[in-house]
Amino acid sequence: MIKLIASDMDGTLLNDQMSVSEATITAIRKAQAKGIEFITATGRGISHAKISLDEADIHVPMILLNGAQVVNAKRETLFTVPISAEKTFKIMDTLDEAGIYYEIFTADHVYSENHPMRIEFVSQHLLEKAPGMTKKMAIAASSEHLSLIPVTYVENIRQLLIDKKEEVLKIIAFDKNGPEKLKAVSEKLEQIGDLALAASEVTNIEINHVDAQKGIALKHFAEQRGFTAEQVMAIGDNYNDVSMLTYAGTSFAMGNAAPGVKKIAKHITDTNEENGVATAIDRILSE
Repeated sequence: MIKLIASDMDGTLLNDQMSVSEATITAIRKAQAKGIEFITATGRGISHAKISLDEADIHVPMILLNGAQVVNAKRETLFTVPISAEKTFKIMDTLDEAGIYYEIFTADHVYSENHPMRIEFVSQHLLEKAPGMTKKMAIAASSEHLSLIPVTYVENIRQLLIDKKEEVLKIIAFDKNGPEKLKAVSEKLEQIGDLALAASEVTNIEINHVDAQKGIALKHFAEQRGFTAEQVMAIGDNYNDVSMLTYAGTSFAMGNAAPGVKKIAKHITDTNEENGVATAIDRILSE
């Protein structure tokens, strides 16, 4: 019997409007009423993740930053898995040499050195999701969307990390050329060692400590609750979800999932625009 459901957010729990549908909210409530716990698992930091969840009045534990941070329903940190300062600076050097834009995540902040570049990447993402939108509309929507997400823009991230002694939990790098450019950089990053490289989009690399993965965090959380892998269900759509889809006894890939992810999951559900999470939950409850 399933006792814990873990769901990715972007492309899974959230529709293309970045919200949780009423059908999905209802399905989550039904599962909770039957004593099944629900946890989100995302590459987002807490300040970004809580926006959509608060709008849906969903207050549950969260696996954040691909597993580098786990918080309870009260959003108190249970544990973190940081990247060492030495490796952080090596990663930044590698990305700087390649001319790739990146952002640094700590438990409490998101740091960036380039505000215009951030808007450019978010607007490009919106254009891909809504082809009918003009570039001007996308930039305006991006600026509005980013105003909701606390980001600290600084001139020198390295110096700030040294001065504030903050632990780095995740680094995300973006390049519009996608795999064409990111593949070579990924190979250099892998040589640093003890890093987990994943992607939530074809145009990014998400860099964590090797032990900061959704599957590892989910396993740790489940065992703390006294659950076995067979009592866990996971739902996801992209390659940073693979570790938890592999761990969970029951796994669903979204209808919009990457082809490789669909091969790994045991089941396929509907797309995020068709309430795929609700479909998967209802299927499990009916069984």
